[in-house]
Amino acid sequence: MRKSRGILRRSALIWRRYGQAQTVAQINVWRRRAATGVGALLLAVVALVFARICDRTQRLFYTMTDISPFLPLVVTPICFGICALIMNDRLNSTRGSGIPQVIAAARAPGNPILAPLMSMRTAAAKFIMTIIALFGGGSFGREGPTVQISAAIMVATHRLFRVPLTPGVIIAGGAAGVSAAFNTPLAGVSFAIEELASAYEQRVAVLVMAAVMIGGLTSLGIAGDYVYFGTAHVSLSVWSALMLAPIMGVAGGITGGLFSRLLLLILRGGAKWLAPIRKRPVSMAIGCGLIVALVGVGSGGVTFGTGYEQTRELVEGASQPIWIFPAKFLATLASSATGIPGGVFAPSLSVGAGLGDAFAPLFPRLPVAALVILGMVAHFTGAVRSPLTAVIILSEATGSHGMILPLFATALIADFVSTLVCRERLYHALSKPFVEPLEQAQAKVATEQAASSSPD
Repeated sequence: MRKSRGILRRSALIWRRYGQAQTVAQINVWRRRAATGVGALLLAVVALVFARICDRTQRLFYTMTDISPFLPLVVTPICFGICALIMNDRLNSTRGSGIPQVIAAARAPGNPILAPLMSMRTAAAKFIMTIIALFGGGSFGREGPTVQISAAIMVATHRLFRVPLTPGVIIAGGAAGVSAAFNTPLAGVSFAIEELASAYEQRVAVLVMAAVMIGGLTSLGIAGDYVYFGTAHVSLSVWSALMLAPIMGVAGGITGGLFSRLLLLILRGGAKWLAPIRKRPVSMAIGCGLIVALVGVGSGGVTFGTGYEQTRELVEGASQPIWIFPAKFLATLASSATGIPGGVFAPSLSVGAGLGDAFAPLFPRLPVAALVILGMVAHFTGAVRSPLTAVIILSEATGSHGMILPLFATALIADFVSTLVCRERLYHALSKPFVEPLEQAQAKVATEQAASSSPD
């Protein structure tokens, strides 16, 4: 009798412990799901608000140029200088696009050395300074900053719900930011897998897709079913595609690779003659701002801002002077060379649109919109080296589903050609300065451990 009672007690105790463990595990699962869901909803709303403010800021800038087309010669350098002054004081984590910071932070989630990259303070500063840069007419995009802001929001919600941080949390936040920024959910998934998570486990994919879909559906519900760059109902015959894909792929691979190589040369110290100027970041930002202003004034204001309106017009069949392409290329390079907050997504697509339009006179029987879209995917792939993301963004953002095969062929050729011009991938190369403090700290710890374990 006593034996049976003892067995029953032990069984009850085991069952209680097992049940408690199961309950805790279930609570943790639902807490993680809630953190992802709430984070995706919040970042989608913030991304939409950010987009509206950026668009209104650009309209305000163009209203200012209507008063006097020469005002940017003063306003642009001042805005760039202010951003550089704020950034180089205590907010170096806001530098540039924002995508390199997400790549770096995913290396060691929660590490105090990399924590500032994903802090809400950094996100708020990024938000404000990107708006200041766009008010100055900088050739920047808001998509890169949206990625960093979104990742910071996702990290903050996981901390609020007391969920451990993993690379997947940061990657999911950044990918959902791409989805909300372009209203292209599939592009968010592809960008996460191709760019942000290229060095991490594939288990991240489920978390990424959940965050991206929630972010995309929230954007769709609030902003409606819009097409980011306008609709292009165009297609190419097999022979036209076979002819254009190599031409546009090579051209975009060269121009995109050249952009990446020049930008890395300027920002990472390869150009020795820039060393004295680089030591004065505020002066360098002001000087680059003056270049952007001069190019913008000389082009009649076409090269200022993201280039969204000009790109939309080209996609919908309009045409622009051939010199718009090199002018926008120069304005984007000068803007990015400052290192102040601002992305290269939209400006790169705008440069690519100008590249495609420049080839239009050589193929008068083919639709201009087809050349423009191929130019966009070619230059963007050449600059960023994410061919799958480029194809999906262009397919979703222009509604050009009939161009999917020519887009893939052009992107793959551009990716290959770009590697011959610039071996390093732009965002991964720009993430290295953010990772260096962590690597140095790890190397120091390893050296100290080796020294303490070595015999006297």
